[in-house]
Amino acid sequence: RAAGMRFPLALCLGLVAMAAAGQSPLQRRVVRELLEYFHGRGAVRFVFREQAVEGAVEREDPSGTFVQLRLSLAQTNCRNKAPRRHNCRTVESQRKPMCLACYKFDTSDVPKVLDKYQNCGPSHHLAAKEIKHRDEAECRAVEEAGKSADALYLPGMFAFSRGLPA
Repeated sequence: RAAGMRFPLALCLGLVAMAAAGQSPLQRRVVRELLEYFHGRGAVRFVFREQAVEGAVEREDPSGTFVQLRLSLAQTNCRNKAPRRHNCRTVESQRKPMCLACYKFDTSDVPKVLDKYQNCGPSHHLAAKEIKHRDEAECRAVEEAGKSADALYLPGMFAFSRGLPA
């Protein structure tokens, strides 16, 4: 019986690794921060893990990199406040929360967060029209972070503008 239990676990771990392999380091970072944010909220009694990342967007412009993704979560049998969180098994539950994250990172070697927006809730809640509109507006604002030249001095910008013929 124990040998039979090992296979599905290996299969699950393989799927998680496969999902992670298709993501950029910035997307992995957003997923980690999003999970921390989700578990930091008072009402979350169990540990949830990433089930799927959907619609990942990553766009670069001179002001930095914008990352947007939707993360569907699966509940595990581990308590959120328990000190040991490994060996958590996914359980079938009615609650299938969904999170939306929009992050704007600067262009430094270790990218810093210029702005971010996160929203987690039941998937039907995030699909509601008003919430979708608000999410889209918030994400547009996050993507604009750092773009206005007067608000942010980018290294090399002054030297570049000086080098242009008058």
